[in-house]
Amino acid sequence: MRLEDLNYFLAVADTGHMGRASERLGQTQPALTKGIQRLERELGLQLFERTPKGMVLTAVGRAFFDRANQVQLALDEAVREAQDLHFGTIGLLRVGVPSIYTDYFARTFESLLRQRPAARVQVSMGLNDYLFSALRLGDLDLCISGQHALQYDEFEQEPLFQDDLYIVAREGHPLFFHPKLRFACLEGASWILPRDQIVARRWVDARFIEHGLAAPNVVVESNSSSTALIRMVYSTDLLTVATESWLNRPESKGLRAIPLDEARWKRVVGITTRKGAYLSPLVLRFIELLREHKPLGSPATR
Repeated sequence: MRLEDLNYFLAVADTGHMGRASERLGQTQPALTKGIQRLERELGLQLFERTPKGMVLTAVGRAFFDRANQVQLALDEAVREAQDLHFGTIGLLRVGVPSIYTDYFARTFESLLRQRPAARVQVSMGLNDYLFSALRLGDLDLCISGQHALQYDEFEQEPLFQDDLYIVAREGHPLFFHPKLRFACLEGASWILPRDQIVARRWVDARFIEHGLAAPNVVVESNSSSTALIRMVYSTDLLTVATESWLNRPESKGLRAIPLDEARWKRVVGITTRKGAYLSPLVLRFIELLREHKPLGSPATR
């Protein structure tokens, strides 16, 4: 099997179109057609249905696509490993970071730069769902992320520190003056929350279900970080969620956590990598520095 034929197959499967795949690879369409036909002959399988709208994977084609992606990823990592062995400590670090932990990332990377001045970094900002997707595709080496009870078989997770999540409101919110505050009192509130595929949102939804309440009234929904969401709470009666580390910052003055045990989620933050992925010496050193620079008083690994 020729590697170029595998690349042709992956590009056509990803784009669903011979012309777009040709542009992506800088190859002619006849070359791609011959390569895919050659691959189908070698496998004895039909990988695509040719339709007027484009190239559609067959059932066996979809299964082969998943495996071929893994092969391509392993090959890319083998090339990176060989380059690292050749060039020593020179390399690229690809990190995913939620915006609330950029200070932690920056402190750690400054230390890395002092030790590895030739290092380069690509930083991707986003919430866990975006970062985990990029990690799964091999676009990131690691994420600094919240870790929770959901199991991801394809990932390795190392806890570093605890950073609990709270339901918060502005100072002076009517809830703080309620004579008998309980979780059911939150049912009538309006909310700013991440979209429903985000873990923090699912946590809030789960608390409402546990208490037999209707779903929270979410008036603003976002795929942005909680930092951006929190700023919208200062001048309204909306509720949202915030981490303990954010509430300890000077810029959070004017916000308070709702004083209920049920409005707090014990949450651990740590390093997430893809199981079995190649980690360069540069990445491994950065992970060591993340351990050294974790916030003081962090209980997660005591």
